[in-house]
Amino acid sequence: IYSCCYLSRRLNQLSSHDPLWKRHCKKYWLISEEEKSQRNQSWKTIFISTYSDLGRYIRYYATLKKAWDDLEKYLGQRCPRMIGSLKESVREEDLDAVEAQIGCKLPDDYRCSFRIHNGQKLVVPGLMGSMALSNHYRSEDLLDIDTAAGGFQQRLGLKQCLPLTFCIHTGLSQYMALESVEGRNKYEIFYQCPDQMACNPSAIDMFITGTSYLEWFTSYVNKVVTGGYPIIRDQIFRYVHDKECVATTGDITVSVSTSFLPELSSVHPPHYFFTYRIRIEMSKDALPEKACQLDSRYWRITNAKGDVEEVQGPGVVGEFPIISPGRVYEYTSCTTFSTTSGYMEGYYTFHCLYYKDKFFNVTIPRFHMVCPTFKVSTARM
Repeated sequence: IYSCCYLSRRLNQLSSHDPLWKRHCKKYWLISEEEKSQRNQSWKTIFISTYSDLGRYIRYYATLKKAWDDLEKYLGQRCPRMIGSLKESVREEDLDAVEAQIGCKLPDDYRCSFRIHNGQKLVVPGLMGSMALSNHYRSEDLLDIDTAAGGFQQRLGLKQCLPLTFCIHTGLSQYMALESVEGRNKYEIFYQCPDQMACNPSAIDMFITGTSYLEWFTSYVNKVVTGGYPIIRDQIFRYVHDKECVATTGDITVSVSTSFLPELSSVHPPHYFFTYRIRIEMSKDALPEKACQLDSRYWRITNAKGDVEEVQGPGVVGEFPIISPGRVYEYTSCTTFSTTSGYMEGYYTFHCLYYKDKFFNVTIPRFHMVCPTFKVSTARM
């Protein structure tokens, strides 16, 4: 009995040892020394009070809080007006009320994220990325919980699907499946793609964008904060650049980034739409007499079946840019494939401004475009 009493007393002393709680506060709740000083409480008290509020999210909170913190810091320096569109956190009872409203349980990682930020206001630009072509514009907002609940789907083809994003220009959304129905996995995230060849309007194919909310959101944030997605005119553009996709000819470097556009694509009939952004840059160390002007382009386009199409024409997107030392020219164009993947390569022809009869070719590196994983509608099958 004496030994048990002694052990209990020692455990009690150990449990009150504040440095132990400091480690847990930092690991699970990302509480800083500065925040601790502001709260003027012991580490143990902070841990217990935070756990009483957020304990069910202890597996996810640190990962999601870090993602939100990193995103806010990055955007605060590059597109501060986007930060202003973020909403404050929601309460547990608000999330419970939404579950009661839609008749489905929300995954804990989704709930946890909304305890940090309740999405954003319906504004442009959207937090979840933009895309702009000559006649097409998309910018996706991260929906707040009430707007998402209002768009909850029960119709055939989208049963028990909750919208996560929304574009006010295209009506485009990414959805999360809250149940494993109609061939979807529970908590899978996707773009809908109506089967244009099916008589049944509920035949909706899916372009998969994530297997869970945690994976979907944190992988997107990582792309943003590591510079994987460019910031153009205060917007996040979801162009992916392969670091190997660069070619240098003399003093001129050409690099390419690409993006798949689900809203302009379909599985049935097979039509996969891609856009690409090309950057042409002349070294700042080049001699002034190396200045030149682009005259024409040549493309060799190959789909997954090995079919080849060759395209040649004047300029690029109707322009004949002049490149000089340290100058950069960028433009955007697009292409489609009847197969799920393909690649392009080619060259530009330039003439020198100082020696007008001197022409030379500049290599465009081969760049691949691949459709994301998709699922065929069970209604069609």
